[in-house]
Amino acid sequence: MFGIAPVQAQWALMRSDADAAVRVGVRHIYNLEFDSASTEFQKVIQAYPQHPVGYFLDAMVDWWEISTNSRDKRMDERFLRKVSRVITLCDSILGQNENDIVGLFFKGGIMGFRGRFFVLRNDWAAAALDGKRAFDLVQKCQEVAPGNRDVMLGIGIYHYFMESIPERYPAVKPLIAMLPPGDKRAGIAELKLAAQSARYASTEAKVVLLQLQYGMERNYTEALAIAEQLCGDYPKNSMFKAYLGRCYVQLGNYDKMEGAWREILNNCIDRKVGYDNIIARESMYYIGLSLMQRGKYDEALNYFYKCDEFSRKLDEKPSGWMIMLNSRVGNIYDIQGKRDLAVMQYKKVLGWEDYYDSHKYAKQFLERPYGK
Repeated sequence: MFGIAPVQAQWALMRSDADAAVRVGVRHIYNLEFDSASTEFQKVIQAYPQHPVGYFLDAMVDWWEISTNSRDKRMDERFLRKVSRVITLCDSILGQNENDIVGLFFKGGIMGFRGRFFVLRNDWAAAALDGKRAFDLVQKCQEVAPGNRDVMLGIGIYHYFMESIPERYPAVKPLIAMLPPGDKRAGIAELKLAAQSARYASTEAKVVLLQLQYGMERNYTEALAIAEQLCGDYPKNSMFKAYLGRCYVQLGNYDKMEGAWREILNNCIDRKVGYDNIIARESMYYIGLSLMQRGKYDEALNYFYKCDEFSRKLDEKPSGWMIMLNSRVGNIYDIQGKRDLAVMQYKKVLGWEDYYDSHKYAKQFLERPYGK
């Protein structure tokens, strides 16, 4: 069994061999080297079969595989089985001592990951329930070991998303009405504390901060700084590369944007882990947009056409990507003096879902050609 430090300690300490395997394995996870990560965690499981850390991290491998290919649900059941195994082991530990920091921390942590999984699958009721349970556990863990910075990951996630999700999805409000309220500002502060000083949860806290700063706070400067750091630390991670490219887009840095997305597209062509047709489609759109901004209209059209082809294969109905690229194609046709073709594009856009004011702009371009 791992040696347990006093409750005031930053972490329930591991023996040096386990700690080394965990650190190596975690690095493999964030570089999307899943087989190598699993090999390291199996060493921990074999050496310490009664400690939850190896099982927890083995489940985290599956979580990251799911995260980088969210449309593929074939791993869902395996991930949920691994989560249940961790919870069962932690319950056994907590049955002997309800204040055991190892049992509290890993049960709270794995339920937090399962809650994030349910969010990914749009199961809001299950996500809220797991979020509350995880929050209670990590709060108790903090009471038992107040110096622990790793628990700030779970506490910060709860505080931030319990306020932000109902704002973004009002239908969720009845599901969480009886739960402790959230606090976005506190959540961000707690996640930053974990990112700065957590022993094991530092990188995951940065990942969560990147996602919320980009997608919810729209603080692209802050998101860029995190993406640059994560890409530097884990250069094989396609998610981090994509966020880096998106930040360049939002900040209007078209030179760096095109370079970042061309690297991503090349990795897709080489079929590297984490690079699939979904991210390839995104890269084609942004490369086309960069070329368009530079006045290379024929080259831009080629990328938009290819992006459209991928969209038709990937989506059951016209997606935001298809709507945006068809509007851009109409813009280029207008620039090239092909007004009849441009009008066809704008009418096509009007026949689809209104995506980020796409109908408003299509009507404007029908009344007055783009660029006139």
